[in-house]
Amino acid sequence: MPNKIENAYKLSQNIYDDALTQKKWWAKLYNYVFWGGVDNLEISKKILSIIPKDFSGVLLDVPVGTAQFTVEKYAALPLSKIICLDYSEDMLVQAKSRFEKHHISNVQCIQGDVGNLPFENQMFDVLVSMNGFHAFPDKEKAFSETFRVLKNGGMFIGCFYVKGECKRTDFLVKNVLAPKGWFTLPFQTFSDLNSFLEKNYSTVNIYHEHSIAYFWCKK
Repeated sequence: MPNKIENAYKLSQNIYDDALTQKKWWAKLYNYVFWGGVDNLEISKKILSIIPKDFSGVLLDVPVGTAQFTVEKYAALPLSKIICLDYSEDMLVQAKSRFEKHHISNVQCIQGDVGNLPFENQMFDVLVSMNGFHAFPDKEKAFSETFRVLKNGGMFIGCFYVKGECKRTDFLVKNVLAPKGWFTLPFQTFSDLNSFLEKNYSTVNIYHEHSIAYFWCKK
């Protein structure tokens, strides 16, 4: 399964950013058909705005992807230490290039598996996971590992696909994106995710637009 996911993102690396930012006509069409016109940029701004402008702690971003939505935020956090992890080396190459272009020196990019994070317990003050959990093959392990490495009192910030909000999106995800390796079954409903977060985190703020859930929690 990991090889299938890695190959899928390797093949899509040249169109990944366009699909997220919707700058091209085909990307706008894809976004409308699959996601009902949800503005990924606005969602990312909402959740990243939770990180204070004077943040000086340690942050983990997993998966970093191409850093399309995070680069500007990280450029505004010069006092922090940021570690960006992704399973796809192709995504990491693009993310690293983007950070270098913006002259961000406090970011470290490493290849790794969210199901087996190479970090000590309670190492991070903030953990960011954007558009990742719907792709992770072992979601239970991913949730366990991200919880493990987050400090008590730390923030867990993220967004990803949830099923049950739109039958058309659910059908396309199950029959198009999942078989291609971009998404991996099983998927949570919004209610499932809300219940899980409330059970494991002391403070939970969770919302959704169409089939995209976004949240910020305190451990």
